[in-house]
Amino acid sequence: MPVPSAVSTSSPPTSGDTHVLAAESEFLSSIETWINDIFTPISDGFSAFVFAEISVFGVSFPWIVAWLVLAAAIFTIYFGFIQFRRFKLATQIVRGKFTDKSEPGEIHHFQALASALSGTVGLGNIAGVGVAVTIGGAGATFWMILAGLLGMCTKFVECTLGVKYREEHEDGTVSGGPMHYLRKGLAERFPNAFGVGLGKVLAVLTAIGILFFGIAGGSMFQANQTFQQVRDVTGGDDGMFGSDGSALIFGIVLALIIGVVIIGGIKSVGAVTGRLVPAMAIVYIAACLLVIIMNIGHVPDAIGQIVSGAFTGDGVAGGMIGALIVGFQRSAFSNEAGLGSAPIAHSAVKTKNPATEGFVALLEPFIDTVVVCTMTALTIVIASPQMWLNTKATVAAGGEAPDNEQGVTITSEAFGTVLPWFPYVLTIAVVLFAISTMITWGYYGQKAWTFLFGRSRVGERIYQVLFCLTGVVGCVLTLGSVLSFADAVVFSLALFNIIGLYLLMPVVKKEVKGFLGKLKSGEIQRTDKEPQS
Repeated sequence: MPVPSAVSTSSPPTSGDTHVLAAESEFLSSIETWINDIFTPISDGFSAFVFAEISVFGVSFPWIVAWLVLAAAIFTIYFGFIQFRRFKLATQIVRGKFTDKSEPGEIHHFQALASALSGTVGLGNIAGVGVAVTIGGAGATFWMILAGLLGMCTKFVECTLGVKYREEHEDGTVSGGPMHYLRKGLAERFPNAFGVGLGKVLAVLTAIGILFFGIAGGSMFQANQTFQQVRDVTGGDDGMFGSDGSALIFGIVLALIIGVVIIGGIKSVGAVTGRLVPAMAIVYIAACLLVIIMNIGHVPDAIGQIVSGAFTGDGVAGGMIGALIVGFQRSAFSNEAGLGSAPIAHSAVKTKNPATEGFVALLEPFIDTVVVCTMTALTIVIASPQMWLNTKATVAAGGEAPDNEQGVTITSEAFGTVLPWFPYVLTIAVVLFAISTMITWGYYGQKAWTFLFGRSRVGERIYQVLFCLTGVVGCVLTLGSVLSFADAVVFSLALFNIIGLYLLMPVVKKEVKGFLGKLKSGEIQRTDKEPQS
């Protein structure tokens, strides 16, 4: 996910140190300082609300985490653990077994899934997990997996609604997402002044949040992190990317790459991410498996640490509750379940039955959190690099928690125990993850833009240029206070979105019942003509 560090049990996530400037020249530094000074009080105030902490057995954590995990648990119970009962059906649908190519929409199920995944799989799966298993110990992995499994149902609910209330345009394109299902769905379910008014307010607030984060977090932060990774691996300040001029050139090249993709809409985004995401996942998971295989004798002990640490939390901050909270936070901040972003991509799918994409979407947290995040955690625990052991001991003794940069280093050192050259591969992975996230959030932001300002070719081009320009700015300036504010904004979306999801749960249940009924009656047949199991 594009959110930077979001795993501490003692402080809200931040996108960077607002006191550290990226630019070296006096002119650029003065601009950066001026912008940070303006945004700092705004960011601090809003972040204080969104990431306000509650305490459980002496361990503090943001209330927004409890809001997300509680919703996931409620949806799971309400829909009868559908993410487990219909997992096989979900894999069949994503392979196109029940959808005809002539159905309305722009992209196929797999492309929709890949597009949404490209917005969630990123730096958090690498750096964030490294920080999580340092603060919460190996046991945090257990709770991370559990929260990811629950989050599958949240994605199922919101993405079914995304297709249900999407708008199909005359040119064959579609627009969907929380701004549409909150406005139209609540007005349909509660056809009175309250329902109509609530739907409009929630829709507008959601669209504003998605647009702002798309520009600040989806473009500026991702470009900044991409450049930082490239600069660090090529020699840092003394290397070929150590100057403001090289940062500007890098940003322009990156902006051109992103611009070429997002200008083509979701079909272009789906075509690129449909190839990029699987390739990235295969390379990364293969590297994890190599480390695990080379340390195969340590696997039973590592699994034992994960299970026992989940219920004892020995030697970590907060004990068992600390491990639980950190695991839940890593999951909630990784897969975006409940934020309403993924339904924008899933809404473009080719289907006449909204529930089909709900089933496809439930695979997203499984891949992002249960598979990729768990592989990272397992690799670190099995390899047990010395930096991880030392930092974990420091945190358990009350020392400062690691940041994202240290999280990347911990993960890199784990791979380095078997693959000394892996830091270079990790840099490539981080860069590709960031680029894919920029592409997807560029599309998300565009849909929020057109919802707020109307659909027009000129308006879309203005947004695309703005999105790419902020990417260039992100390479040159850090603007930490702006990005911290963006962190708070994107998680405030969960408040608006989940209120709507609760109110629209019966609509989703009706859609699911209708689709499963069609399958049972034979009205919907497998397109490959294979007999149903």
